[in-house]
Amino acid sequence: MKLKITTLPGDGIGPEVTREAMRILEKVCALCGHDLNVEEHLIGGAAIKQTGHPLPGKTLDACMESDAVLLGAVGGPEFDALPNAQRPEAGLLNLRTALGGYANLRTAKVYPAIRACSPLRAEVLGEADILVVRELLGGLYFGEPRAYITDEADPSAFNTMRYSKSEVERVAHVAFRIARERRGKVTSVDKANVLETSRLWRRVVGEVAAQYPDVQLEHMYVDACAMHLMMSPQRFDVLLTENLFGDILSDEAAALSGSLGMLASAAIGGAVDLYEPVHGSAPDIAGRGIANPLGAIASAAMLLRHTANLPRWADDVEEAITRTLENGYRTPDIQHGSAGKLCTTQQMGEHVEHALAEVTEMKHCYHAI
Repeated sequence: MKLKITTLPGDGIGPEVTREAMRILEKVCALCGHDLNVEEHLIGGAAIKQTGHPLPGKTLDACMESDAVLLGAVGGPEFDALPNAQRPEAGLLNLRTALGGYANLRTAKVYPAIRACSPLRAEVLGEADILVVRELLGGLYFGEPRAYITDEADPSAFNTMRYSKSEVERVAHVAFRIARERRGKVTSVDKANVLETSRLWRRVVGEVAAQYPDVQLEHMYVDACAMHLMMSPQRFDVLLTENLFGDILSDEAAALSGSLGMLASAAIGGAVDLYEPVHGSAPDIAGRGIANPLGAIASAAMLLRHTANLPRWADDVEEAITRTLENGYRTPDIQHGSAGKLCTTQQMGEHVEHALAEVTEMKHCYHAI
């Protein structure tokens, strides 16, 4: 198989963590004999500095011609004064729109080896493992009309939350199909007691659920969901929700893993799939070699699962991450007290690569027997 990937390291710690994710993808392709073709391009603040635009045409063209895009991070305080359309984040939003990935998958799971990093008690965390399926191309982030009205006496602003039946249907199907491969439960999150968009959301999700009788559906208000994520996270399997709620809840769920640096994400369903760690550009630690690359590496595992159709290798990468943590290796964000062996971004990537080789060798020997 030939796999063509465009990497967009971006800003801050983006280049550092992307480098380690690519290390693992290259290792997998070498082990399984796949041909990996990689191009690197500019996005975000890095692109603004060199081209004056957060998403250059050359970058977009390369992405559209790829099987998948692997992104690091965008943004930084030096760009905050720019108009919205010229900021690094605009480049990312425009890229998401162009690629068409309407379903954002965000992981939030407990790794027993670093359970102490979470602010939640161990008995609350248990073995929680949640996948948030967030609608990515609608709602307040993209709805029109929108405006910031400058008025010296009383400035105002407004945004529009809008959803159509077809937008809700397509992301709901993604959630139910994935739930079938997990533990068979979907929790649909809305605010149907207040919002008309949520009433449509609840009705359409219920209609889609009827096509998946093997999957359990529950509806939950977003405020209740926010509470239960902290009080009883083990009750959740797949969380399905709209753009704004999904953005907030998936970051809240990061508390389960103990660090945003552990979390992966994907935007699928469009012409080209997009993969990126959940964390931001973290300019305060950029270039120091202390960023956690495990979220980026886990994003690479999602790429193997959803784009390359290599679920076994995705499992192996995820197992390698778990083994690396069990072996005590830590970046500063997941070092609880003095526990663990502190390592750099690059060293963490090397440890995962070594663990991956062990996992694949063990499985090869097992199957040979």
